[in-house]
Amino acid sequence: MKLTVVGGGSTYTPELVDGFARLRDTLPIEELVLMDPAEDRLALVGGLSRRIFDRQAHPGRITTTTDLDRAVDGADAVLLQLRVGGQAAREQDETWPLECGCVGQETTGAGGLAKALRTVPVVLDIADRVRRRNPHAWIIDFTNPVGIVTRALLQAGHKAVGLCNVAIGLQRKFAALLSVEAAEIHLDHVGLNHLTWETAVRLGGPEGEDVLPHLLGEYGDTIAADLRLPRPLLDTLSVVPSYYLRYYYAHDDVVRELRTKPSRAAEVAEMERRLLALYADPALDEKPELLAQRGGAFYSEAAVDLAAALLGGGGTPYQVVNTYNRGTLPFLPDDAVIEVQAAVGAKGASPLPVQPVNPLHAGLIANVTAYEDLALQAALHGGRDRVFRALLSHPLIGQYAYAETLTDRLIAHNREHLAWA
Repeated sequence: MKLTVVGGGSTYTPELVDGFARLRDTLPIEELVLMDPAEDRLALVGGLSRRIFDRQAHPGRITTTTDLDRAVDGADAVLLQLRVGGQAAREQDETWPLECGCVGQETTGAGGLAKALRTVPVVLDIADRVRRRNPHAWIIDFTNPVGIVTRALLQAGHKAVGLCNVAIGLQRKFAALLSVEAAEIHLDHVGLNHLTWETAVRLGGPEGEDVLPHLLGEYGDTIAADLRLPRPLLDTLSVVPSYYLRYYYAHDDVVRELRTKPSRAAEVAEMERRLLALYADPALDEKPELLAQRGGAFYSEAAVDLAAALLGGGGTPYQVVNTYNRGTLPFLPDDAVIEVQAAVGAKGASPLPVQPVNPLHAGLIANVTAYEDLALQAALHGGRDRVFRALLSHPLIGQYAYAETLTDRLIAHNREHLAWA
């Protein structure tokens, strides 16, 4: 089995490689290709990755290349984890929206739209080249904003599934609180990427006992603290929202906080500098503790499970993924991309039935779905008017004066990445 990681020079990659090494019985990789245009980073990450495989006696080989066609040729699956513009572009995404009093964040609001506009054309070009070299390969998208990028891939006819680590992180957290194995926890997880709610937490599978009321009653303070939301709000909602919902439920508080501290992009850039220095040590043969602060917890386990299921080698039978709605949420179009539990196999992902969604959540899901549709049109076809319409539709923006100003700033800060600008 050959698996290719596009964006393999990311400092995330050793986390992924460690998962591949530990879970080799689930996903028996013969060749892992790390592809990245940044040759210097690729050399450091590739060297550590080989040492991780050697330390854990993995029989597969790891190769590195800057040549995309060579990387994907013969690949059974291609995992996308790229960042167009790097941390410098992310720094801009997190900064200029704050000047208008709006959240500056790389996956939602104006910053998230900027990232989508930069990313979608690049990902579609990569996917076209994958299809030409190997039309049967699966594309696993971990590139943000996952919902918009996955929708672009699916609408272009690619064999693609989107992946996020939010659900698996909550699954592991709930399992630890309940002192059970993670495999015993099944989440009724519903919404869009980075806009989700856990409406039930079941022991043993989709039909298992719902222990969410017990979790909220016994551990509500802990869960609320992790989400940085007030406990009474969780009690009122009777669900566990994704931590990304804080951008909606406490928008003004978040803006005030972001204005008083360094951006996350600046923090990550410094962390990446330190990580790459560690990766250069030829004696290092395991992922360093510092990597846990980089984000992406349990990413490797989720990626292994998904790839194994798609390639027919195993994996857990139900997984939270991003895929077409196909009537699962009746208030959304069939071609909307939702994030829910799905049965995953060689034919792709089939969403499991979802209980009727509370109007409080359904309204926001529908609103953001409309934004994502407009964002994708802007990413595919360009134009100031399309960017403005997408921003005006976003619930974190909404006012025409903000949308006008943000449109001009988005274009000004991203002109080099926008062919039409």
